[in-house]
Amino acid sequence: MQIGCHVSISGSIDKAVDNAIERECSAFQIFTRNPRGWHAKELTKDDITNFKLKLRASKIDRFATCAHMPYLPNLATPKEDGFEKSVKTLINEVERCSQLGIPYLVTHLGSHLGTGEEAGIKRLVEGLTKAGQTKNDVMILLENTAGQKNSVGSDFKQLGEIFKQLKPKKKFGVCFDTCHAFVAGYNLKDKDSVKDTFVEFDRYVGIENLKILHLNDAKGELGCNLDRHYHLGLGGIGEKGIAAVVKFANKKKIPIILETPIDNERDDFENIRKAKEFA
Repeated sequence: MQIGCHVSISGSIDKAVDNAIERECSAFQIFTRNPRGWHAKELTKDDITNFKLKLRASKIDRFATCAHMPYLPNLATPKEDGFEKSVKTLINEVERCSQLGIPYLVTHLGSHLGTGEEAGIKRLVEGLTKAGQTKNDVMILLENTAGQKNSVGSDFKQLGEIFKQLKPKKKFGVCFDTCHAFVAGYNLKDKDSVKDTFVEFDRYVGIENLKILHLNDAKGELGCNLDRHYHLGLGGIGEKGIAAVVKFANKKKIPIILETPIDNERDDFENIRKAKEFA
C-alpha cells in the first residue's frame, strides 16, 4: 500500500521528506514553491541534493511522489497575458520536478471564464501541449474537476476527449480526485457504485492512465459541485465508499494521496491512520 498526504516544504524543500516520514507516509505530494504567488525562488544545488538524499534514505518509492501546480495559473483562460504566464509556470514546474526527481506534476484544468467549454478546452490543450515538449521524464497529470461554474474536465467523457488530444502520450496521465468526482455526480458511496464509477472512468479515460489518486471525502452531497474536501468517512461519500476506493487503488497499485483538512476534528496523522484501517 502506497499512501500519504500533501506535506509542507516549510523551512526547506527536503523537510517535505521528514514530514512524510513523521506521518508514516509511503507516498506524498508537495508544492515545489509558494503556491499562492507567481514568483518561484530558484532551487539551489543543496535543495536538490538534500531532497534526493532524504527521499532515497526514506525508502519511499519516488514513483509514489508528486508535486501539485500552484493556485494562480489558469490554462483555460481567454486572457492572453494570463495564459502565457500560466503556461510559463507549468513549464517551470515541470522543470523543477525533473530537477528533484519527482515523476508526476498534478494540474487543475482551469476556467474558461464564461467563454464556453470549447474555447476553454482549446486553450487548455494548447497550453498542455507546449509544456509536453519539455525534454525530461516528468508526466503531467490532469486532475478531474468538481464541476464548478466555467470549469472543464469534471465529466469523464470530456476529460477523456481532452486527454486524447495531448501529445506526446508518454508525457500525460490522470489524477483522480474522489471528492471532485463525487460532487460532480459520480456515486462513490458503496462498493457497487465505486465499481460502476471506475468502469465508466476506464471507458472514457483509461485506468492505465491513472497514476495518482487523491483520496478525499466531500463536505457536500452527490452532484452538488462544491469543491470542499473533508475527513475520510465523515463526509458525503462516507466510510463504505472511501473503503471501497482504497481497496480499488491498492489492487491497481495506484499511490493514494490525502488532501484532507487539518482542524479540531482530525489531522493528517488521524486521516492516514483511518485510510490504512479502510484498507
